[in-house]
Amino acid sequence: MKEIYGNTLGLKSSEQQRLRNTFRRRVDPREIVSAELARHLTELSHELNRQVGVLINRKGDIEHVVVGNAHKLELPDIGRARAGQIRLRGLRLVHTHLKSEPLTKDDLTDLALLRLDCVAAVGVGNDGLPGVMHWAYLVPENGSGEFWHVSTLPSVHGEQPDLLATLDALEEELNRKAAARTVSGKERAILVAVCLDGNRARAESSLAELKELARTAGVEVVDSVLQMKREADPRYLIGRGKLEDLNLRSMQSMVDLLIFDKDLTPSQGRHIGDATSLKILDRTQLILDIFAQRAQTAEGKLQVELAQLKYRLPRLVQGDDSLSRLMGGGVGGRGPGETKLEIDRRRVRERITNLERRIDVISRERSVRRAQRNRREVPVISIVGYTNAGKSTLLNAITNAEVLAEDKLFATLDPTSRRLRFPQEREVIITDTVGFIRDLPKDLVAAFRATLEELYDASLLLHVVDASDPARDDQVEAVEKILQSLGLTEKPRLMVWNKADQLTADEVETLLRSQGGVAISAVKREGLATLLAKADTTLFAEGASESIGVV
Repeated sequence: MKEIYGNTLGLKSSEQQRLRNTFRRRVDPREIVSAELARHLTELSHELNRQVGVLINRKGDIEHVVVGNAHKLELPDIGRARAGQIRLRGLRLVHTHLKSEPLTKDDLTDLALLRLDCVAAVGVGNDGLPGVMHWAYLVPENGSGEFWHVSTLPSVHGEQPDLLATLDALEEELNRKAAARTVSGKERAILVAVCLDGNRARAESSLAELKELARTAGVEVVDSVLQMKREADPRYLIGRGKLEDLNLRSMQSMVDLLIFDKDLTPSQGRHIGDATSLKILDRTQLILDIFAQRAQTAEGKLQVELAQLKYRLPRLVQGDDSLSRLMGGGVGGRGPGETKLEIDRRRVRERITNLERRIDVISRERSVRRAQRNRREVPVISIVGYTNAGKSTLLNAITNAEVLAEDKLFATLDPTSRRLRFPQEREVIITDTVGFIRDLPKDLVAAFRATLEELYDASLLLHVVDASDPARDDQVEAVEKILQSLGLTEKPRLMVWNKADQLTADEVETLLRSQGGVAISAVKREGLATLLAKADTTLFAEGASESIGVV
């Protein structure tokens, strides 16, 4: 016999039996609820002074009977994960409201998160008879931002809408929208940023950069959210209300993942994932994924794998209790043995150690090549700067190279070196390095140390800056911080203001007067002669390094 669910404490045997008898009733599948069932529920609710509800399938059979308290009821576990993005759950919730109040936020949240066919609340009159009925059903994504349609019927005895026809039309529309989205084949995401220091402008700039990172990773950004908070929530980073709102938005927009602009702790990522049933990424994971996509050489792939493993190691958790213990055998081997989690962590640590050894070998090989260059006394110019500032485009422009250059963040990861002949038959080696970004993951910097070691032997650093970017000052500061962490602040550096063709002549003049350096356009190959002349003077003219505009 089916059992009732919920707040059954204190109910008499006769009352419990009347509740069990509810399973014998049926309703017309086209109706929301029959007048007979509605009266049965309101009489029980009036007598018990508790909310009473039922979950009805599309055949009209009652699958669950639920008892709550005077204000709300808690639904049984019918599968909190999604029923699907196209189809609904196939169950409708009909319950009572003791004061005939409209549908509550909990009612509507259950409707969306459980993807119920509809939710209806029947008011309980003073005489225990059914009164007004409020009901709601989900709506597809729309321009108004509504998640559901709510309407009111004055009585359950009047004409009710054809529920099955409404659900068929709704699922057909959901199917049509889902089919339109699958053409692109991209994952869909909502971006989430939290501003804790009160600097909204900086948070918005960081969120815009996150959007570019998502575009580079091949993710379709559906929406972005910025929340101002005094302190981060230790469990969810954002507030619970905002998390619920994100859950509803993702459900309606058929979103696959949430991307947070701040790094999440392992527990925060786990709790947010449990609450939303979505894939959760933070800024560091997104950058690591881009690096994994973009790495072409064997060396680059090793460095990215090392950074990913170091990031994932503290986030390994036990996923399956059935594998929690592996029994050992033999003398001294009896007992619980290692947990599956411990074995996974040990394997990751072993792989990290192996990768670090291989990267050390690469580092030594690079050192040998650098020593050979030093013996030939060939100066080295290294191009550094914020990602997408135009470093690879500049290398192509001055050396006629064919390095990949795209309007994307981290378009190139692997360092490229080319010979460049200066006037008077003097040669230099010019090297393009990986782009920097604010809050660059420490594990990534550590993994790419073999690549970044090229900067230590540079005679001159060309710091390329996107002069047209409104956030150029923040970008310069971010690059300077990374150079400082690498101990490269004493290297002579020449500021190269790229994309100067997008500024007016007065703006360029003001920029050079206040910041120094050289203004160029790598795409249009403007200002390159001035840049090379200044670099030539710095490298070969005696005592010329003071006039270069060192930052």
